[in-house]
Amino acid sequence: MPPSPLEITQDFLSKAFDPALVADAADRLVAEDAEYVSLNFDNPPLQRLMPWAGASKGRQAFVYTFTNVMTRWNLEGFEYTDTLGDDRGAAVFGTFTLRSVRLGKAATSPFAVVSRVHDGRITYMQYMEDTFATALTFRSGGAWTIEADPDTDERIEV
Repeated sequence: MPPSPLEITQDFLSKAFDPALVADAADRLVAEDAEYVSLNFDNPPLQRLMPWAGASKGRQAFVYTFTNVMTRWNLEGFEYTDTLGDDRGAAVFGTFTLRSVRLGKAATSPFAVVSRVHDGRITYMQYMEDTFATALTFRSGGAWTIEADPDTDERIEV
């Protein structure tokens, strides 16, 4: 019996955060014309911090994303809290902890991954995380002043 879409997705994710393994995993498990959505569809300010953010096409987009993630952070933990799958795809939920290489700051974030699989290969993957938390691991000084509540003049310094 061939592996299920959930097993294929988990197999890829188990190797994605290792720069020595991600290219081989993509070759075996990702369709050549697959689409990858990282964090959002298009956000130029976020792409300045995380150049892989956005929608991209091709197997190399998967390799590019995870290779670059691992140049900026060290993965300290990655675990599943829930998984779902059927014959067309999978959803994987969990938490991870990353520590920024440059500043040594850590963040723990929930994540959600959805994938579509056809003929034993991932054809679409979307990866979501708490980008506010992970971006804060790059903050080296200064404050972000946030005004979110329309009913007050409260300013929050982060």
